[in-house]
Amino acid sequence: MKKIFLFFIIVVITAGCTNTATSIDKVKNYISQAKEKFAPDKRTAIFDVNALYNSGNINLIGKTNVSQAKLWILKSLKYKNIKVQDNIELLPSKNLGDTIYAMIHLSVANLRTQAHDYAELATQALLGTPLRILEKNKKGDWYRVQTPDNYIAWIEHSYITPMTKMDLNAWKKSKKVIYQNVYGFSYSEPTKNSQVVSDLVEGDILEVIAKKNKYYKVKYPDGRTAYVPSTAFKNYNDWMNNTSVTFKKLYSTAKEFMGIPYLWGGTSPKAFDCSGFTKTLYFLHGVILPRDASQQINVGDFVNSKRGFKNLQPGDLLFFGQKGKNGTKDHITHVGLYIGNDKFINASAHYAGRVLITSLDKSSPLFNQYRYNTFIKAKRILTSLNKNGIRFIKDDSLYNDIPLE
Repeated sequence: MKKIFLFFIIVVITAGCTNTATSIDKVKNYISQAKEKFAPDKRTAIFDVNALYNSGNINLIGKTNVSQAKLWILKSLKYKNIKVQDNIELLPSKNLGDTIYAMIHLSVANLRTQAHDYAELATQALLGTPLRILEKNKKGDWYRVQTPDNYIAWIEHSYITPMTKMDLNAWKKSKKVIYQNVYGFSYSEPTKNSQVVSDLVEGDILEVIAKKNKYYKVKYPDGRTAYVPSTAFKNYNDWMNNTSVTFKKLYSTAKEFMGIPYLWGGTSPKAFDCSGFTKTLYFLHGVILPRDASQQINVGDFVNSKRGFKNLQPGDLLFFGQKGKNGTKDHITHVGLYIGNDKFINASAHYAGRVLITSLDKSSPLFNQYRYNTFIKAKRILTSLNKNGIRFIKDDSLYNDIPLE
């Protein structure tokens, strides 16, 4: 009788372990599905979620900034009658309180892949760029933020001014200007002979306090004040609300950047990488493009280039890399702005280390065999403004006076 009872206990325990193992496998499968469905690109979404078995319970742990992903997992598990303990942290982190926004207060700020100075440069952001804060590290000296183009990276606390929603709304309502010269300075007094307050680059945004003679008195997000020549600026609202983007305007700006050095992660007139260059060109004319070349290729209208470059139009983006094999995706490594006559302007690392014009015409002295061999496809941006993954800055709630998401 004892043997039968012992056998029964073993069977029950084994069945329980098997059911638990089956359940946790199902939970992990739903987690994988949610990641693929809602957060496939770690550059624009945080989804660090896992399931652990502990003391007879299945615990969901980790963090995400995609609320739909968490909700989908919980609903799917409830539908399958799988009980779990929900310990997934939904970002922004609660320890931030109401301070879940920030503003860049340097002319150009570096954002990195990890929370330390020697981590890879992920991207850059210009003075006056509004950010969403998602979390901070334990020391509180680095913040994980999301830029208006949805890129996620870490930034040192000394580069930003944290803000509440009220603070950001006040900034959006304030009178502002955007810097129009490639490079310049602000001063402590309304004269260039006074002390320099900071450098400035094209695209920097500042709040205007007053105008004195031919100078604006401006205010930085961190409270500093300075004077800048009024002729170097454009009214912010005029810039933001102007949706007349043309190739002529883009090319005029692109030529200003000829010879500027290449920098991996660069998105400013101090230095560019290839996609940082194209993104910045469109940004300076009121358009938000995705950050990286492998993201930019997913927006805009497809241009048929199978029979050469006859269908290309100035303003198109040209993409280069390695074509996928056996059903795999193309590996995109480079992008440039088409300017006509088989030429494009681009920030090139390997063949020049700077912004230059390259040709796909074999008879041209600007011809580059490698770029010719690795051309993948072209996308038309100017016909997709405010659709097909491309947004105007005026429609972004971080920049314009519209409700924050």
